[in-house]
This record gives sequence, C-alpha cells and structure tokens, in this order.
Amino acid sequence: MITPLLEVMRRLRDPETGCEWDTVQTFETISPYTIEEAYEVADAIQRKDMGALKDELGDLLLQVVFHSQIASDEGHFSFEDVVNAICEKMIRRHPHIFSETKETPGWEQIKAEERAKTGNLSALDGVALALPALSRAQKIQKRAARVGFDWPDKAPVKAKLLEELGEVEQAVSQEDIHEEIGDLLFSAVNLARHYGVDAEQALVDATGKFSLRFNKVEKSVGQDMKDMSIDELEEEWQRVKSSL
Repeated sequence: MITPLLEVMRRLRDPETGCEWDTVQTFETISPYTIEEAYEVADAIQRKDMGALKDELGDLLLQVVFHSQIASDEGHFSFEDVVNAICEKMIRRHPHIFSETKETPGWEQIKAEERAKTGNLSALDGVALALPALSRAQKIQKRAARVGFDWPDKAPVKAKLLEELGEVEQAVSQEDIHEEIGDLLFSAVNLARHYGVDAEQALVDATGKFSLRFNKVEKSVGQDMKDMSIDELEEEWQRVKSSL
C-alpha cells in the first residue's frame, strides 16, 4: 500500500520533471513541517476527530516519505532502510515477544544498553533538542532520576521551587532574570514530575482553560475591557470562573 505514495514522492522530486518546490527542499527546510504535522496529529487526537486524524496521519506519513526520498537522492538510505531499521529495533527491544526469552530487562534498560554500545554513555544522551521545552526538561529529569540523581520526595522539590522564585526576585540584570526564570520553570517541571503530572499537557490544559475564560470575559464586557480597571476585570473573571 505504501508503493503509490513512494512513487508520488519520487516523481515530485524528479530533477527534470518534478515539482520546482519539492525538488529544492532539504532535511532542514522540511523539518519544521514535520514537527507541525506531528502537532496536528496530536491536535486531532485531543479533539477526538477521527476524520481529521486520518488526514493528519497521512500528512505525517508524507513527511517520513519526503525525508526518506531526500536521503535516497543523496545516497544515504532508502525508505525500505527506514522500515527495516524500526522493525529490527522493535524486535530487539521486545525479546519476550519475538524470542524464547521469558524474562527480559525493561524497555529503558534495553535502550540504555543500546546507547552504551554506540558510545553514548551519558544517561542524557539521545534526548532530542527539538522537543518542546517542557517535555525535554521532564525527559531530562526522568533520565537523571533513573541513575539516582533525584530528590527522594516532594518536600525538597517544593522548597527548591520557592528558592528559585526568591532568586528571580533578587535578580537585577535582564540576563540574570532570564536565567532565574529558566531555573524556576525547570523546578516547576520537576514538581509536576514528582506529582506524576505531564508538564507539557498540564500547560496545554491551563492555557486552554485561560483562553476559554478570557473569551467569555471578552464577550461579556465587549469593547469596555481596555477601559476597565484590573479589579473590575478580576471581578468579571471570577464571575465567569464560577459559572463554568
């Protein structure tokens, strides 16, 4: 079933008869679209829109095929190589399914052993730089925690968060404030992790909740919003909040 799509992309990338836009694309120029399509898949899932999910999965698959065709054009690897590599990886990481082995190390231990074999000895190796900042912070913290670099319970994590807030208040230069705000956010992610909360999703939900309430306040007061005091806006905010 994948063959027609591979042929479509091959023709689009044909240097003589292909599309003038597709033929000049590179890994770097396509990468932002790949990330965008992944987010659109996640958005369709969150909205429980199966029609949109079908379309967005197709768009995401196209990105995989596009990158593979660029790689093939440059002599690096083919789409078939991509498929073979992921099949081998999944089989390797599930020996209890694909072999006679009954007891097997956990997924993360297997991945750690794979990183060691490739010379990536740090527990933090392989965490993608392109991940959203909150997600990357949480993943980095989880990796560190697996090797024992973690607080034993929530109390010192909360204390650290308050400590970082104090350092923000004491910062003077814009550069120092920038750094301390970063530390504060990192500590907030750590607290979320200790509560078993996904920091990225928590912020997505909080932003969505704020947007919903703000829109209701906006509709309620109309053009008068810019002329209202913060106390008046807060009163309206609390009214909207209590109504939801």
